[in-house]
Amino acid sequence: MITFKNHISLTLFSLLSVFSLLTQSQTTPPPLYAVGPGGNEGGRWAVLQKSIGVSAMHMQLLRNNKVVIFDCTDFGTSNLSLPTGKSRRRNDAVVKLDCSAHSVLYDVASNTYRPLTVQTDVWCSSGAVHPDGTLVQTGGYNSGDRKIRLFTPSTTNYAAVNGGDGDGDDSDWVELPADLKVRRWYATNHILPDGRVIVVGGRKQFNYEFFPQNTPPEIFSLPFLNSTRDRFEENNLYPFLHLLPDGTLFIFANRRLISFDFSKNRVVREFPAIPGEKRNYPSTGSSVLLPLRGREAEVMICGGAPNFAFYKSEKFRVFVEGSRTCGRLRVSEFDPKWVMERMPMSRVMSDMILLPTGDVLIINGASNGTAGWEDAVGPVLNSILYYPTQSDPSKRFRVMNPSAIPRLYHSSAILLPDGRILVGGSNPHVKYNFTAFYPTELSLEAFSPPYMGPEYSSLRPKIVSVEAMDNVILYGHMISEEFYFYMIYSICVLSITPG
Repeated sequence: MITFKNHISLTLFSLLSVFSLLTQSQTTPPPLYAVGPGGNEGGRWAVLQKSIGVSAMHMQLLRNNKVVIFDCTDFGTSNLSLPTGKSRRRNDAVVKLDCSAHSVLYDVASNTYRPLTVQTDVWCSSGAVHPDGTLVQTGGYNSGDRKIRLFTPSTTNYAAVNGGDGDGDDSDWVELPADLKVRRWYATNHILPDGRVIVVGGRKQFNYEFFPQNTPPEIFSLPFLNSTRDRFEENNLYPFLHLLPDGTLFIFANRRLISFDFSKNRVVREFPAIPGEKRNYPSTGSSVLLPLRGREAEVMICGGAPNFAFYKSEKFRVFVEGSRTCGRLRVSEFDPKWVMERMPMSRVMSDMILLPTGDVLIINGASNGTAGWEDAVGPVLNSILYYPTQSDPSKRFRVMNPSAIPRLYHSSAILLPDGRILVGGSNPHVKYNFTAFYPTELSLEAFSPPYMGPEYSSLRPKIVSVEAMDNVILYGHMISEEFYFYMIYSICVLSITPG
């Protein structure tokens, strides 16, 4: 066994080796894997839970290796009951008194879950994790469209209390008495360097605000959002946000993009529009900020749908083919140009996940149509692994083994600390519907990328400790990180921005 102690000057980081990724030392019960014809090199799928009672429309990993999952209170009564004595009493469209859960807390290590109580509708809300580890979830629909909800992960190890699970975790949602300044439905949130959360946009909201709120609470105009709104389809909802190394906020809506100084409420620069299709809800594509090299920042955007695709699916049930293109733009350059590439298949409503190897996983979604109620067909069951540093463009995309479960509208996927991808959700219907051609999906799966193959287990580093002054990591500051592994391979260090 080889032990290293490494001193690195960067923000957040990912240590990459030929075969390995950094993971936390933890034990996860081994699932039964379904290996496709590509073997381990095509990734492996495992069904973790056939049903968790709710559809995983939203998922957020917490610092205690648990995941908050929630769907929509307007779907009707879910398949999971709340504990005795708990209920929702709100004037929602579907139920007036609801004793079923619409949120769960999933424990990654034990592969178990328990119900949570969310009081107002979190459908198409938005969230970000506060520096103290608390999930700040804002907005939603109906009674929830201006709500601010907090979920603070528990750090307790005592016996179960008050209906909590076996490790004593009785944490639950808390709604704040103060509301957002305006309704936020299909907005996007992002953590900022000063610890605040910025909440941008939403349906018919061409502005932004902060949490914690200013005193008195106020909103700030952002005309860019109005100028990117299509008359019949919008195509600018859930804008893509990335925090750039220069402290500005990257905002992408529809096909256009800017860097924005949120402290002075001004557009710093507007970049060239991405060629091709629309990229934001309901023509939903996805975006990722590629690993930083120094202060060089590059954004990648994939998928979407052509103009009027949503209108055609809504009005005429014509499902046009989604986008097959990805675009990369080096936003830190003086005069950046889009570099366009073609995916192996068309895709709309995908999730893009930056992996610990620095590669990108494109997962979930459909081949035709758009986001919206029953507005898409042709689930794309194969995820795609993309290698950003591959010099040969023809070798950058690699098709992975397929899942057996369609993941369409209202599906989600997140990276877990052990390196797997947690995948859940899919409900393209107004309510829960388990008999439709694409039924409401309550299951949870895990996808293990090729680096999780057993042949690499002895090469995968284990983190021993990470230390920083006052437990705060800042640009240009020193951190100390100790890890071990059993064989030495070349190691490259990259930095990844928070969020």
